[in-house]
Amino acid sequence: MDEYQFSSAEANPQVTKMFGTAQSSKAQFLDKARQAREERRELKERERAAIQIQALIRRFLCRCWLQREIRREVEDFFEINESASSKRSALSIFKISRKLLFVFTIKEDKERFEKLCRCILSSMDVENEPKVWYVSLALSKDLTLLWIKQIKDILWFCCEFLKQLKPDILQDSKLVNLHLTMLVTFTDTSTWKILRGKGETLRPAMNHICANIMGHLNQKGFYSVLQILLTNGLARSRPSLSKGTLTAVFSLALRPVIAAQFSDNLLRSLLIHIMSVPAIVTHLATLTPERLSVLESHDLFRKFILFLSREAQCRDVCVCLEGSHTLCLLGNLIYLGSLNDKVLEDETAHFVSVLIHMLSYCQKYVSQKKSNLTHWHPVLGWFSQTVDYGLNESMPLLTKQLQHLWGVHLIRILFSDVLSKKLVETQDPTYPSGQTASPQNSLPMKSQFNLFKRAFQKSASVRNILKPVGGKRVDSAEVQKVCSICVLYQTTLTTLTQIRLQILTGLTYLDDLLPKLWAFICELGPQGGLKLFLECLNNDTEESKRLLAMLMLFCDCSRHLITILDEIEVYEEQISFKLEELVTISSFLNSFVFKMIWDGIVENAKGDTLELFHSVHGWLMILYERDCRRRFAPEDHWLRKDLKPSVLFQELDKDKKRAQLLLQYIPHVIPHKNRVLLFRNMVTKEKEKLGLVETSSASPHVTHITIRRSRMLEDGYEQLRPLTQNLMKGVIRVKFVNDLGVDEAGIDQDGVFKEFLEEIIKKVFDPALNLFKTTSGDERLYPSPTSYIHENYLQLFEFVGKMLGKAVYEGIVVDVPFASFFLSQLLGHRHSSFYSSVDELPSLDSEFYKNLTSIKRYDGDISDLGLTLSYDEDVMGQLVCHELIPGGKTIPVTNENKISYIHLMAHFRMHTQIKSQTAALISGFRSIIKPEWIRMFSAPELQRLISGDNAEIDLEDLKKHTVYYGGFHGSHRVIIWLWDILANDFSPEERAMFLKFVTSCSRPPLLGFAYLKPPFSIRCVEVSDDQDTGDTLGSVLRGFFTIRKKEPGGRLPTSSTCFNLLKLPNYSKKSILREKLRYAISMNTGFELS
Repeated sequence: MDEYQFSSAEANPQVTKMFGTAQSSKAQFLDKARQAREERRELKERERAAIQIQALIRRFLCRCWLQREIRREVEDFFEINESASSKRSALSIFKISRKLLFVFTIKEDKERFEKLCRCILSSMDVENEPKVWYVSLALSKDLTLLWIKQIKDILWFCCEFLKQLKPDILQDSKLVNLHLTMLVTFTDTSTWKILRGKGETLRPAMNHICANIMGHLNQKGFYSVLQILLTNGLARSRPSLSKGTLTAVFSLALRPVIAAQFSDNLLRSLLIHIMSVPAIVTHLATLTPERLSVLESHDLFRKFILFLSREAQCRDVCVCLEGSHTLCLLGNLIYLGSLNDKVLEDETAHFVSVLIHMLSYCQKYVSQKKSNLTHWHPVLGWFSQTVDYGLNESMPLLTKQLQHLWGVHLIRILFSDVLSKKLVETQDPTYPSGQTASPQNSLPMKSQFNLFKRAFQKSASVRNILKPVGGKRVDSAEVQKVCSICVLYQTTLTTLTQIRLQILTGLTYLDDLLPKLWAFICELGPQGGLKLFLECLNNDTEESKRLLAMLMLFCDCSRHLITILDEIEVYEEQISFKLEELVTISSFLNSFVFKMIWDGIVENAKGDTLELFHSVHGWLMILYERDCRRRFAPEDHWLRKDLKPSVLFQELDKDKKRAQLLLQYIPHVIPHKNRVLLFRNMVTKEKEKLGLVETSSASPHVTHITIRRSRMLEDGYEQLRPLTQNLMKGVIRVKFVNDLGVDEAGIDQDGVFKEFLEEIIKKVFDPALNLFKTTSGDERLYPSPTSYIHENYLQLFEFVGKMLGKAVYEGIVVDVPFASFFLSQLLGHRHSSFYSSVDELPSLDSEFYKNLTSIKRYDGDISDLGLTLSYDEDVMGQLVCHELIPGGKTIPVTNENKISYIHLMAHFRMHTQIKSQTAALISGFRSIIKPEWIRMFSAPELQRLISGDNAEIDLEDLKKHTVYYGGFHGSHRVIIWLWDILANDFSPEERAMFLKFVTSCSRPPLLGFAYLKPPFSIRCVEVSDDQDTGDTLGSVLRGFFTIRKKEPGGRLPTSSTCFNLLKLPNYSKKSILREKLRYAISMNTGFELS
């Protein structure tokens, strides 16, 4: 059908045109009708909108008119009120208040509201006129509820104003007092005159109304208002709240809590909003101490502690406060604790537990480093929560509050169980009654010094030497209490990172705390000491963690104490610890650290275990370095007898982690000779790796240099300085030429290089050259502060470092005695956290050290001495002033900064003055000797590595490793005489001179004469050195059979130090040999080249 219609339409176009026209006219008609409808609707909408806008405007204008009228009426009321002599009735005030509250906005009605408050308060002050008293409306049957609502609204508007006011602005501070007076007046009935006399019966009902008002304010956020006001007024360096204002605020804060009989809910609000205001307890103690007595009378400190001792409630408070404010609450609680001894003694366990929880909460957010997620906090360091920088001004006060925790008063209370121990066994008759020879006593005057010294020497009879004995159960209440306190202080140290040193200084202030804590540790467990703590490492229980925290605190504090004590205080006065106790403690620590490493605990350690390891290891290394500088421990005290060096070396070859850690942390447990052997093995391995060792298939590269004897240092410097690191480590052959450029006769082998090296080192270390200087007293070498007079002096120092490194690398011992402090720098100890400049100062200048430490002991006002933070020095005839800190010459030395002055002065003399010279020398030295190779040596051991062993010469070892030439042999009579003379006729000093005569060094090699390169040699000579052409068959046979061409009695023995060769004539008598040898070594007959 569709197809038919389509085709019909197509067939008849006339029809299509007619129908199309009809359809289009219809569409147009409908479109017009729709548009007309839209227009009519829009017109109606516009009319409706116009009416609505007119209504709104009329309403707005009407409201504005009404508000203006009401405000005018209110103003008229207050004007009449001010001028009228008679007081307005309470009802009229109530009515005008209703009107003002009806139109009230904070922005526009600030002054009117102020006048209303003054009007209400003045009505309350009128005597004997009940109808005037604003509060009398509370008794009106019809108006009671309306009055209560009105006063609630008024008081809340007072709170709103308090939030906005700045107490440091005078005008605002007056308004603060006004609004606070309103709040104080209507939240308590004590000032209401209506309740006097017969009205007393109404007091319960009125109190109920006050409680209702307080409840309403609390719901609206009353404590938040008080918190804002207190923070605005107190979180600053100087408080802007007056005594009256602070009293009013704190009274208001306590009212709801007291009214609610200290309910948990209101205690929580008080803690979160009021007790977390920075240093509020300090301000109360300063401005209004009577408020603190109110706290005490209600036993609020105990209530706070008991409330927070429930873990869930403590966590809730901390989460609400976040880090910065939690710390403020902590400071206030600590200060309150210091003012409430009785409560603190009763509730020690709860107090400690609360502090641990709060510090642990803060610690979660303490970060080790700066990042995009951390903020800087002046007490906590980098902190991963937002920090309220508005609190920064109050940080000094907060820190002062926190300081009470490690102050003597609180330490005596908390550690009472430990401090009650008696360490003194008998009374020394040389002391007055009540004064013992305990090292805790300070020296009252210098005249008593010898008396004290004698007492210390007899100390074994005066005080028990504290050793691990055991016998105290670790689960006893006393041990658990002490453990908790140690956990508290350990948590404090790890949380309050920026005042860590302050805390440690506070904990070490009482001389007897640490020895008594050690005595306590010694008594723990069945056997005491080591075994118990090693077991704790393998147990992941809470009890074990607490015991380890005690050990860690002991180590941290003891390490800090020994670091700040000088030599006299440690060795003579023996403050805190007797030397015998330091021996026992170091033995315990040595074993503990060794076990931690060898049992594989350190390999996988992280968190608390790793911190414990570093703590114990730190204390151990402080003691070890003290012992290296000045012995207090017996011989071989630091060695581990149960550690076989062969086992350690095998494990090192296999790259076992525990062996590497042992070498890194406590190399001193391995005998020194084994470490030297290990060092030589490391050097040999590197030589093999670099191809510096002769093999069957290859020879090492040789560097040839030509040196003029008259310009040995200059030629050596010019030719060796440009060499690469590997070429410096390789074989260097030296050819000497005379001033005419003619080659000297000589065998071109290692011996010539040895001579060159020794001569170079002798020249550069000669103080006359002024590259190096000698210390006063023991004349040891260190870089000269005035060495800068040399051109290219830093390149020279780098060259010296390379030469010294080359000598150590090749095992050539050189007689160069360095100052101990300089050796420490060569080892890199200065960058260690255990390093103290003051401890090293005696090795530079013992007299200067004594003078500096006398400043520390000076009893009077140090500023009387007229010192400044500067150092005056005579530099080549001119007085030069060096400032120890910027502007130091204008800053006087006082009792407060004298310790800093001592440390700054020591640092300047040993580091700042020679910083660039030392850095250049170390750079050169380390280009040859890797730092990790020598890290296993102490400063005295490094000196022995450089200059050989300071032990007596082992003649049997020397005899065993001697090579004979020219017909001499071990059974030759001259050789038998020689050894007999050395053994029986020569003194040790003469034997050292003999060794120096032959080898140029008075000390034997560290590992014995087997390691002397070239080997020690004795050659029979017939003629003087200038006629000597070496061994021939005839000369060898004559020497062997003791056939002399002529009697050599007039000739002296000579030597070639570069070959370690003694040239000995074939003497006929032993007495002649003794006489000539003694003369030769005493005159040190010069080197003659073979």
